[in-house]
Amino acid sequence: MTTADRPGDLPRSARPLRRDAQRNRDAILTAARQVFCDHGLEAPLEEIARRAGVGIGTLYRRFPSRVELLDAVLADTVQAHVEVAEQALAADDPWDGFAFYLEETCRLQAADRGLGDAMGMRFSRAAAVEAVKNRLFELVAQVVDRAQQSGQLRADLTLEDLALVTWANSRILQAGRAAGVPDVWRRHLGLLLDGFRADRAHPLPQPPLSPRQVHRAMLTLGRRSAGDTHEHPATASSSPATTATTQRSRTSPKNEGSRDRDP
Repeated sequence: MTTADRPGDLPRSARPLRRDAQRNRDAILTAARQVFCDHGLEAPLEEIARRAGVGIGTLYRRFPSRVELLDAVLADTVQAHVEVAEQALAADDPWDGFAFYLEETCRLQAADRGLGDAMGMRFSRAAAVEAVKNRLFELVAQVVDRAQQSGQLRADLTLEDLALVTWANSRILQAGRAAGVPDVWRRHLGLLLDGFRADRAHPLPQPPLSPRQVHRAMLTLGRRSAGDTHEHPATASSSPATTATTQRSRTSPKNEGSRDRDP
């Protein structure tokens, strides 16, 4: 065995966890998924530690920052949106695929508050989540382009406009729960879909948000959600993800934004 092969010489992150440490990590991730699902991404980490049966110090040893915990928890849940987009692209009718994508996105948002929060934010330092979201936005761009090329979806819709749908639906879900009508989002989506049809389009009074503007907004929302006020969003908006977004056409939604750090 060479020096580099000895476990004690491996980087800390590469060493296998002890059985009890792995058990604690798994318990924290299971608890975090449920707490974020029930209460959103602003849920207190103390509640996650309590449900996992560990101390808050143990949680921070496993996940030194909130963004590291989010990255470990959310990548798999965001993948559900990728699968929906793939199904939308496989639909025979481009409009049906577009409508299916929006309906399923809103349904996922309603079922999981943490996932709903994540889809309206960016996490610049959450590599796993951002990789999945970048793949998602590539697929959604195809869904939109396909529906527009068919002449059924209004030509002036941009992917940035879909961020407005996510933000609006988030507040509608809150109001619907408070009113005891959790499915009221379906009515709102029906109204939106009528407005998205090409044969009902009229000139809009306001230009669409730019990719940079959406990215900036999502970074700010995410930083506020995590209690991180240390970085100005303009700094993060020049990240590689934003640069790639801006270099694409204006029809790219890759600007769902949040930067995140523990308070």
